[in-house]
Amino acid sequence: MTRARDDWREAPASPVSDARARRAARLETRALYRLADAAYGPFSCPASAECCQLTKVKRQPWLWLGEWLVLEERLRSEGRRVEARADGACPLLGADGRCTVYADRPFGCRTYFCHRVTGPAHEPSAQVNALQERLGRLSRDVDPSAEPRALLDWLL
Repeated sequence: MTRARDDWREAPASPVSDARARRAARLETRALYRLADAAYGPFSCPASAECCQLTKVKRQPWLWLGEWLVLEERLRSEGRRVEARADGACPLLGADGRCTVYADRPFGCRTYFCHRVTGPAHEPSAQVNALQERLGRLSRDVDPSAEPRALLDWLL
């Protein structure tokens, strides 16, 4: 599992060719991220990066097209090379154990509710579900065939 993608022309083909549609999708996705962050404002994450150990937790975030466009823009702007990690952790996790794209991390990373979180008794499920539905609608507005895909399917 040492595949790398440093030539972004080989990235999964984005069906969005209209630059305005891509920009609008990125802007709206980031606005939805801010709403998700606000919904989780009362909670405290210990930043253990346990959730980033994709092989260990046996799950990974699934991204809608709008989320991929945000990550794609970030990685392109940094000229980033993305490689699978031998330890099975998220390829966006830095050697220091911190997310290298934290401000642009996917919705599933923002709303991952692990046993270490402290705060109110219940996570904001209704808000999260509504935001997730909006992410889906946004992506389908850009590409009617859009479906969420696993993070590693987008990256590697």
